[in-house]
Amino acid sequence: MAIQFFNEDVDFKLPSFEKSTTWISKVIEHHNFELEELTYIFCSDEHLLSINKEYLNHDYYTDVITFDNSPPDTAIIFSDIFISIDRVQENAQDQNISFEDELDRVMIHGLLHLLGFKDKSEAEEKEMRQAEDQMLSLR
Repeated sequence: MAIQFFNEDVDFKLPSFEKSTTWISKVIEHHNFELEELTYIFCSDEHLLSINKEYLNHDYYTDVITFDNSPPDTAIIFSDIFISIDRVQENAQDQNISFEDELDRVMIHGLLHLLGFKDKSEAEEKEMRQAEDQMLSLR
């Protein structure tokens, strides 16, 4: 069981490694999944845009991209989640919330995708927001 945090082209330090790993583990257990390996990579807008273009053929900025490397049809988490620190900062300012709260929301959003939540339709997006709120309350 391993949760890792890395930086790619940004100077960023996670506010509380221990608090984040404990919370993320709790969310995974809450959904009856098993953690094999989960890596969060914090990066710039430009770095995440290049990943979005190269791997998803999307030419736009985003705050999070989740790569699910888990074995198919299992409840095992083996994944990389890329997060743009630039987007998190801008979103926090736009929504008038703290950087830490927005960072937690984005981190858990990426994880919820691994737990089976989607956000393509309006109904799925609403369900995702409810799940984010519920998981944020577990912090």
